Amino acid sequence: MNYSPELKEALLRRMLPPNNESITKISKEEGISEQTLRNWRNKARAEGIAAPGKEATPDNWSTQDKFLIVVETASMNETELAEYARKKGLYVEQIKAWCDACMNANGGVAKEAARLNRELKESEKERKKLEKELARKEKALAETAALLVLRKKADAIWGDPEDE
Repeated sequence: MNYSPELKEALLRRMLPPNNESITKISKEEGISEQTLRNWRNKARAEGIAAPGKEATPDNWSTQDKFLIVVETASMNETELAEYARKKGLYVEQIKAWCDACMNANGGVAKEAARLNRELKESEKERKKLEKELARKEKALAETAALLVLRKKADAIWGDPEDE
């Protein structure tokens, strides 16, 4: 079925904050399948509109929804942010906390990646050093084995000098 854009928009407003009406309720009232409503919500989410799922309280929203809110509000001043927060049923402090979390999210990852990179380089150096030492010892062992074989052959040909 084709639904008018106005109807879709009105129903999306009911599904999104601050209303956060359940899809099941809207589906029963409007006679539109729940899957259709979910598809509309997912499409809105894909277009960058914060559209949380069934969780009504903002603290239970997914990290994706929180990130979308942070992105939407990034360029807003304090007045616009306050108005936006009221419209979405949020507190300005929540949005600022989510923004801080987003800003600090990769800090630990970057430090951990740098530490792991250093450890990898150090272990690679150690591996190369051990391989060189092993090659040197293998050569020495092969040389010693060759000398022993030659000594046995010489002893077999000329006899053992200690026997005399």
